[in-house]
Amino acid sequence: MGMHRLPAHLRFFSPAALIATFFGSGLLKPASGTWGSLAALAPGLLIAERFGASGLLIGAALAYGLGHWASTVWINGTEDKDPSPIVIDEVAGLWLTLTLAPLTPLGAALAFGLFRFFDIVKPWPVRWADKNIGGATGIMLDDILAGIWAALVLLAAREFGLI
Repeated sequence: MGMHRLPAHLRFFSPAALIATFFGSGLLKPASGTWGSLAALAPGLLIAERFGASGLLIGAALAYGLGHWASTVWINGTEDKDPSPIVIDEVAGLWLTLTLAPLTPLGAALAFGLFRFFDIVKPWPVRWADKNIGGATGIMLDDILAGIWAALVLLAAREFGLI
């Protein structure tokens, strides 16, 4: 297991770096997105347990807003327009997915697995957003869309009594 490097204009303890990498989890490699999603799982479950789906929606919105800012700071000093160490987008997407997950070990595992699946496979419109929307909005939006896909699958599974 290795570590990604921060761009020259950022230091680890700078707010933009801490937010973008979700406290350093995005610096782990390989599979930075998986590490970031895994790091977001426990806080997401705690938010869900304490504040329910509305708390997760607020958390996802805050992660999106802060992530948009931090991603802008990150990419303004580099030529890489979607750096893999930026994982705050995975945090926002996973927390969005968790809004419809049962608060059980199976529910958490399904939310995590489905979100990672849709984030990697990128069905429409996830792939479209990833390829056609640039900047911080592009970084953040494809994971929000993957989170919506995963949440819809969880909703269908709940409606059909599968979970």
